[in-house]
Amino acid sequence: MTVPPRLRRALVRLRRDLAFVSAGVPLHLVPVLLSWWALSLLLDTANGSSSDAPVMLPAPLTLLVISGYGLTEGQRWRFRALCGVELPRLRFRESKRQFGYNVLVGPLLVVLEILLLTLLLAALTAALVLVWVWLVPPQWRREHAGYTTTGGYLTVLGLAALATVPPLAAGLVRLEILVGRAVLRVSRSDELARRVEDLTESRAGAVDAADAERRRIERDLHDGAQQRLVSLALNLGLAKATLTDLPAEAQEVIDAAHREAKDAIEELNNLVRGLHPAVLDELGLDAALSGLAARAPLPVRLRVDLPAELPQRTAPAVEAVAYFVVSEALTNIAKHAREATRAEVTVTRLGGILRVVIADDGMGGADPSKGSGLKGLAQRVRSVDGAFRMSSPVGGPTMMSVELPCPI
Repeated sequence: MTVPPRLRRALVRLRRDLAFVSAGVPLHLVPVLLSWWALSLLLDTANGSSSDAPVMLPAPLTLLVISGYGLTEGQRWRFRALCGVELPRLRFRESKRQFGYNVLVGPLLVVLEILLLTLLLAALTAALVLVWVWLVPPQWRREHAGYTTTGGYLTVLGLAALATVPPLAAGLVRLEILVGRAVLRVSRSDELARRVEDLTESRAGAVDAADAERRRIERDLHDGAQQRLVSLALNLGLAKATLTDLPAEAQEVIDAAHREAKDAIEELNNLVRGLHPAVLDELGLDAALSGLAARAPLPVRLRVDLPAELPQRTAPAVEAVAYFVVSEALTNIAKHAREATRAEVTVTRLGGILRVVIADDGMGGADPSKGSGLKGLAQRVRSVDGAFRMSSPVGGPTMMSVELPCPI
């Protein structure tokens, strides 16, 4: 026989609701029994009727406190496995919510759960009363000839009571879900704190992924396109040196192609360094900044102070941000700092902070709110929870200060 889909769904829901209610009875009943035990021992202690009561009293009280917290995980499993409702994992400091639900709200819910299950059992017993009658001796049925009428009434009442069980069970489940979500929920401040932690972790992952992608592109360019250009430049140089009997026009073409190849190699080198310099990974921040200072178009005084007692290498993402801040700052000084004759870069490690200061003796007037260059620097610094400050009064000097966190 095929069960209609609507009836099948109703039976599945009823089975789920009854399983949810049945699983809640022991979880809600444990604090009730412990409270009754503690109360009876307390009364015996007050009356002096039992000498063992004062000694045993700490046991139920301790178990009651433990159950106030420990039963929360059982409730979370019940809600998740049977109803698909995910309750948050509460921390120990949120003990008031756990204790309130398990010890105060639970006894009220267990009364409703027991009443529902009792109604179900009584309804089944009444609906099948004529079946139970056939289990008694035949002598009893002959002595009670009118049992069929009474049994018929009980069967009708049992079936009517059974009809009320599904909506009552569904209503009780909805009530428990509402109460559970209301009591066993995370406070707004804790929820925001957890959200901040999740966003911080996801942002750190995004920064690391972007840095890893830049490293991959740098390796591909260095090992692929750059090597091909170097080979091309060598071949053109060899052709220029050996093919001396070519017409002047051909010599000029080879010479121009040779120059273009060398210029392309230089531009590609700058591009690779802009993506992620290999020296930063191999030799560290000090060597990478020394290379920047040496290539700068104006004199740069560099001072890197990394205490020996602290780790010499910080997180790769922090080192990359510090490098690119100095690189972009020196480029801006060379392009935009009017009458600047020198620059100074100071890198110091103060506990868990890496401080980078770039200053020049130009005419100042730089405005971080104008132009995408300084905004991009500020955003790059904030991507690792750093602080970006800039001072550039008209007439100079200009000073850029960056503080990057680097936990010890």
